[in-house]
Parts: sequence; C-alpha cells; structure tokens
Amino acid sequence: MSSRRKPANAAAFLIILMKVFSGLGLSCHQGEYQIGNECCPNCLAGNRVKSHCTVESSTSCLPCMTGTYTDQPNGLERCHHCTNCDSGSGLRIKTPCTVTSDALCEPLEGFYCVHPTGHSCERAQEHKHCKPGQYISQNGTASTDTECSDCSSGTFSNGTFHSCQPHTQCHSLNLQQITAGTSATDSQCGEKSNHMTLVVIITVMLSVVVIIAAVLLLRHYKMKGFWSVNTEDVVK
Repeated sequence: MSSRRKPANAAAFLIILMKVFSGLGLSCHQGEYQIGNECCPNCLAGNRVKSHCTVESSTSCLPCMTGTYTDQPNGLERCHHCTNCDSGSGLRIKTPCTVTSDALCEPLEGFYCVHPTGHSCERAQEHKHCKPGQYISQNGTASTDTECSDCSSGTFSNGTFHSCQPHTQCHSLNLQQITAGTSATDSQCGEKSNHMTLVVIITVMLSVVVIIAAVLLLRHYKMKGFWSVNTEDVVK
C-alpha cells in the first residue's frame, strides 16, 4: 500500500508545483488582467468586476455607482471614490466627477493653490491681505499669493489700494491742516480761522453788552429817584 501512495503523492506535488510556476511565469495580454493563474478580460472604464472569469465564462462587469469612477480598463472589484472639492480646504469643483473620470478641483475666489496635483488642486489658502500703510503690488492668482509693499514717505494706503496716494496738501486748497497724514491715513484739512473777523465780532458784542448795561443802570437809578428834580429848591 505504501508503494502505491508514494507515486500518487509525488504526482500531486508535481501538479501543485506546475501551477505555482505557471502562475509565476504567466504573462497576460493587453486588455487582460491576472487573477490567480488566469488571465481575464478587463472591464471597460466606468465599470468594475462583478465576478472574475473562469474556464467556462468571461469576466462579468458592473457600472460604477454615482460618486465613484474608473478611468481606464481594469480588473478592479471596487470603483474609486470621487475626489471631494471641499470648501473647507479652499476648493471648488472645476470639472465634475463622472464614472470614467475623477473630479478636478480649483481654488475658491480669493484663494490660491498650495498643493497642486496634475490639473487639480488638493488644498488652497486665502490670499494675504495687505496691512494699512501697504499697497497691493501684485494681485493674487489661483496659483500665487498677493504681494504687498510699503508706502513711501508722503503717501498713504489703507491696505486695499494698488498704489499709495500722496497726502492732501491743505495749503494748496486754501485750508489749514488739522491732522498730519500717516502711511495709513490722509491729511485732515479744515477751514482757516479769520482772526480779524473774530476780533470785530467780539468787539461789537461787547459794545452791545455795555450799552444794554448802561441803559439798564440808568433805568434803575431813575426808578430810585436819584434823577428827580426838587421844584421847591429850584424856586428858592
């Protein structure tokens, strides 16, 4: 009995070795994928494998569900998940996802890409805001940040200007300067005060006050009798 079993065991072992080595040396044609020791036909882009091929049947495929895709012929059992263009990452959809292609993302308005991947972007950042005393020397784009520069002496910007503006010269407008300009603010001007006019007005007002006071004083004395005349003393 033992002599009969040995050839049987040896034959089984040889069959296993042949399968292993045949798998190692297997080379599938274009349009096929390898699964175990078999070469199966690929599913088309936009599809995935439902069941692999056998000796009796070919590969069975299913279309990708919404939100998933395969962008080339494949032997995948699952479709890829579409990229999410997350607004929290400063992104919006540039090209929507389909069953045969992934979504492409681009920066939101006012953002620029800091992590590009091919024709898409994985993460974006908001453009820098220039500070008061600076001007926008270069506008930000979808791929570059905003550039800021400092204002020179005698000019100002609130941070939103594309060039610094010269301070207003109050004397050229026949005005007086109330507040001097800074790199962030303009000069503040006001009407000139006329000292002579002010003196005249004050003088007139004082004169009126004096006259009114004198009239009131005379009336007061007259009511007290200091200005009445004694007729008897006059006759004498």
